This record gives sequence, C-alpha cells and structure tokens, in this order.
Amino acid sequence: MSKTILVTGGAGYIGSVLTRQLLEKGYTVRVLDSLMYGGEPIIDLMNYPNFQFIKGDVRNEVDVREAMKGVDCVAHLAAIVGDPACAKNPELAKSTNLEGSKMLYKIANEMGTQKFVFASTCSNYGKMEDPNELINEESKLAPVSLYAETKVATEQFLLSQSKTNNCKPTCLRFSTVYGLSLRPRFDLTVNEFAKELALGRELTIFGEQFWRPYCHVFDLARSVVSVIEAPEETVAFDVFNVGDTSENYQKKMIIDEVIKVIPDAKINYVQKNEDPRDYRVSFDKIKNKLGFKLMFTVPDGIRQIKKVLDDGFILNPDDSKYKNV
Repeated sequence: MSKTILVTGGAGYIGSVLTRQLLEKGYTVRVLDSLMYGGEPIIDLMNYPNFQFIKGDVRNEVDVREAMKGVDCVAHLAAIVGDPACAKNPELAKSTNLEGSKMLYKIANEMGTQKFVFASTCSNYGKMEDPNELINEESKLAPVSLYAETKVATEQFLLSQSKTNNCKPTCLRFSTVYGLSLRPRFDLTVNEFAKELALGRELTIFGEQFWRPYCHVFDLARSVVSVIEAPEETVAFDVFNVGDTSENYQKKMIIDEVIKVIPDAKINYVQKNEDPRDYRVSFDKIKNKLGFKLMFTVPDGIRQIKKVLDDGFILNPDDSKYKNV
C-alpha cells in the first residue's frame, strides 16, 4: 500500500506543484484547501484515482479531522503567505498561520500521523548582524514582519513537542520563491522583475544592494518530498534551510541576470539604505544530510518567465489573480 500524504494548501503556488510530484511518485495524495484563490491549479487532478480533495480550513477542527483520517505524513503549506497579505488581514494571518498550525499538529499526533513537514521561511532571520557571515539554522531568529513572527512561533511550538510523540515535526525554512506553477504568481521578486522587463516596461528597483536567497518553486516542493522520504531519525525535530548557498542574490544581481536575457531592459535604481530584511544563507545542512541539490537557478527562472510571456501562455499577466494581495 502506498502512503497517504495530506497536503494543506495543495491548490496554492507551491502546493499544486508538490501535489503533482507526490502523485507521480505513486503516493495517495489528499489536499485540504479553502480554495481562497480558486481550484483551477488542481482541477485536472480530479481525474487521478489516487487524488482526494477536501474543501476546508485548517482552523476548522471538523475539516481537519476529516482530512487527517488514515494519513501517514502531513505537508503543511496552508497559510496566509507573505508580508503584504498578513499586514492586510493580521487576525486571519495569526489564526491561520499559528493557531491553525497548532491544531493541525495536535490532531495529526492524536490520529497517529508519523511525519509533519512544516513550510517555514528564511524571512525568520530578518537582518544579518554580520554581512560577511552566512546565516545557518543555528543563527539568531529576528522576524521583522507578522508573517515571519507566525512562522517562528509555529516552529517553536513544533520543536517543543515531546520527542516521544507519534508525529515527528520537521521545519523547512524556504528561500524566497520564484518560477512557474499551476498557480502563477507575479508578485514575487524574480517573477515580477522578469515579467515587467519582458513586457518592455521600465522597472524601478529600491535598495538593489540587499541580499536574499532564492529557490525555484519546483525545488521547494522537491525538498518536502525529500523529508517525507528521508529516514525518520535524519529529519525528526530538525530544521533545514531550503535552497543553495550559490543562490544568494542582491536585487542588482538579479537584474544583471535579466539583462543577459533582455538586453534592452530599462531599469531605474532608487537608493534605499534601510531594509528590515537583509540576509545571506548557508544551505550546507540540507545538502549534507539529505543530499538535496537544486534543479533550477534564478537565470533558469528568468528564461522561463520570458518564454511563457513571449509565447502567450498567459494572456493577461497583470491580472490580480496572479498576486496574493
């Protein structure tokens, strides 16, 4: 019998990619999603015999208990994602990202689920104290947004659980995501830069010197699969940054890569000396412990975005449905 994996937020930007990866590997996949952004990214999966869908909310105990029946592993991606979305509706963000996550874990543990993979964020690091040092999983957490605060609090809750619990949590601190998904997004740095310049517009860049690590949506999804398939003792009650150390970029460096693909790009730089988030991250741990390596790089993502826009895959990339706010 194949394992049953519950993916919360499985209709989302990362979740729709992860769900397909798991189905391709022969798992039974159940998605719990409120369809806040619609169900088009997974509508075709209704044709898969090993795909199950429950429309529900991670804050609703009845929905969660129904979704958790017979589940071996949980990939918990459901959240109000990103600083703008959390700032717009802070109460919803706190109840979903923190309280919903706590209840989900408690029910998973009670119902005998073995693994709980939590999608966290490198935003938890906030700002580097020493710009010459790479941040690792042991570095100080200094969240500067409600989004990151909810992720830090959830991590602390999960890692403080009893080691004897049935359900073993693992926290994955995702890099800033980019790339193509069944639920496209153009409110993400790499995707937005590539989109605006591919459409021939002038792009204004604020604070081109600030650092951030980046990771393709396909690779972030792969990291969840890696944890699900890793031996329990390798990942239980542990934290992994997800990305690659070579994929730390300043905004100016991303633009330099875009210009290689779009040489006539029009850029306007605006000096900004203060950004609450500025961090370069080490990804040695996930590489050494799980053998995890990226399939895509930022230049790959830029070329993909330009290709799908040039060829007319997306007729109106400015549509609000391609943003979280």
